[in-house]
Amino acid sequence: MIKALIHLCLVAAGAYGVLVGLVYFKQDGLIYLPLSTLVTTPTEHGMDYEDVYLTTDDGVRLHGWFVPAPEPRGVLLFFHGNAGNISHRMASIRIFRELGLSVFIIDYRGYGQSEGRPSEAGLRRDARAAWAWLRETREIPAREIVVFGRSLGAAVAVDLASEHPPGALILESAFTSAADLGAEVYPWLPVDRLLRHRHEVIESLPQVRVPTLIAHSRQDEIVSFDHARRLMDVAHDGAVLLEMEGGHNDGFLRTGQRYVRGLGDFLEEHVFRELP
Repeated sequence: MIKALIHLCLVAAGAYGVLVGLVYFKQDGLIYLPLSTLVTTPTEHGMDYEDVYLTTDDGVRLHGWFVPAPEPRGVLLFFHGNAGNISHRMASIRIFRELGLSVFIIDYRGYGQSEGRPSEAGLRRDARAAWAWLRETREIPAREIVVFGRSLGAAVAVDLASEHPPGALILESAFTSAADLGAEVYPWLPVDRLLRHRHEVIESLPQVRVPTLIAHSRQDEIVSFDHARRLMDVAHDGAVLLEMEGGHNDGFLRTGQRYVRGLGDFLEEHVFRELP
């Protein structure tokens, strides 16, 4: 009986070790979920746009769209969430465009028509390339740029804003760190020790000294509302919390006009009012 129990424990330990090894070596595919096919374009939704191709400082060619607002009052640099690509963000593009912001949205390396494979360091390079395109190619002043990130994109947005201060920062459905989120999803794994892609939002956010809005739903089934509370605790004085309704991927849609008004009020007070 004892030998059988020991054998069972050894088998379980071995299986667990194999699982841990798989998670460590295959984590890129677990963390980043890109799709290459663009399912639509802004034109099909009644919006003009410009295809943009830019090259990062490590030689990766990225693709994005510049979607001008009819009467632009600034530009939104849009970093999307984990799954899919830029073509799955039409509803958000329309909302920001109708609020008076032209939208520049890019696909990270490995997503959509962008080359390469995603990684934490790579996404940082992608963000810097997008910022440089707006500042140097389009010659848009930093104070007229609003950096927006949803979910994974929030980590990218905070990292960029900590180095290159924009006019304002908007974070939606953001997590405090990839390790914190992973520990909640996989409590039976030593996530903190296994994780190579850290995305430490809570460490970078205190370095951001620009007006900040954090939007999050209490019903978020992937990133709990506690992440928003903790980010608010470390955010720049005067940071605004916009509570949404609904799930992780549809909160902004289910919150409806209250979400749009919250964004509009924030932009009017902290961005548009400051522009000449």
